[in-house]
Amino acid sequence: MLEGWRHATVEEICQRVSVGIVIKPSQYYVENGEGIRAFRSANIGENKVFDRDWVYLSKAGHEANKKSALREGDVLVVRSGAPGTACVVPKEFAGSNCIDVVFARPDSSQVLPEYLASYTNSEVGKQHVLGNKGGLALQHFNVGAYKEMVVLLPPLPEQRKIAEILRTWDEALEKLTALRQLNIRRRVWFRTHLFTGKVRLPGFTGEWRVVPLSEVLHEHGSKSTGAEEVYSVSVHKGLVNQVEHLGRSFSAANTDHYNRVLPGDIVYTKSPTGDFPLGIIKQSKIDREVIVSPLYGVFTPQTYALGVILDALFESPLAARNYLHPLVQKGAKNTIAVTNSQFLEGKLRLPMDPAEQAAVADIVTASHAECAGIDAEIEALTRQKRGLMQKLLTGEWRVSP
Repeated sequence: MLEGWRHATVEEICQRVSVGIVIKPSQYYVENGEGIRAFRSANIGENKVFDRDWVYLSKAGHEANKKSALREGDVLVVRSGAPGTACVVPKEFAGSNCIDVVFARPDSSQVLPEYLASYTNSEVGKQHVLGNKGGLALQHFNVGAYKEMVVLLPPLPEQRKIAEILRTWDEALEKLTALRQLNIRRRVWFRTHLFTGKVRLPGFTGEWRVVPLSEVLHEHGSKSTGAEEVYSVSVHKGLVNQVEHLGRSFSAANTDHYNRVLPGDIVYTKSPTGDFPLGIIKQSKIDREVIVSPLYGVFTPQTYALGVILDALFESPLAARNYLHPLVQKGAKNTIAVTNSQFLEGKLRLPMDPAEQAAVADIVTASHAECAGIDAEIEALTRQKRGLMQKLLTGEWRVSP
């Protein structure tokens, strides 16, 4: 054992460990933000509060559940969804209540709330709470599991320094996340203004016309030669290798009838996917020919740049739905009935000048590249923080208070 460090369970270092309201809390809900704010799993992030999607309790409901009323410095832990995720209740949220989450009230003479939350979020903490019991990994945990979690405790000054270091990394991640959100909001503006011709780029005066997609896309009908890899379509990643993305191939033994996708082609998946109940529309950014299921529609755009614009437009679930809804029939088993020719009957307002298409596409590409760069930074910082937590919270790396 490190000098000055000790082991203690969460129950030993907290004045109280309990669970928020669990029995039909909806009977206490009030609307319009009038009432007492109540934390749920959706409001708890790793060392942060998501200030959105709140539910509110009536004063009577709050009074009936005063045992789960929160104080500044309480530690909240998600039970299901993202079990083991923890944050500290900030001053501005003191007096709130909580629903179906674990909350702990740290004994300030033994442990700092920020240190306990970080320890809970660490791999060491999650392994204890979510570790195999009876051979099964728990998808949620009860309050007893959290009470039994053993915490490695340095002296309070060292806890404070560790919490400060980890907070610096959290702040960096928060700034990158905010930057990513700005990028996404800018893309929404592009989609509603620049990609529809409401706002024009300087120097371009060419025509924008409402045209059926059949005028700017054509179905080349090329089939597999036997040399191409099988791809699927992902909402967030576009065309992806089936084996790399899904772990195995779901293709038929014979793929001779599979549709060949050329670089820049537009692919329409005729199956409901998450926020895209009528299917998704993506451009192939793969630099070689691949093949996809014959159930997918494959179309070559008039210009590569026009394909980039269509891909950006249909990135929006609302835009995809608005385009597809008049064209698609849904079957009894949620199947999508639409022919490739019917898919091309829908109309959009698009630029006709290839030079303007290219200029708009350049903006799309730059925005995607910026977002990808931010995502890479977030991923790298998250990995680095995980490694840092492991070393600081186990005492492998010591800090000077």
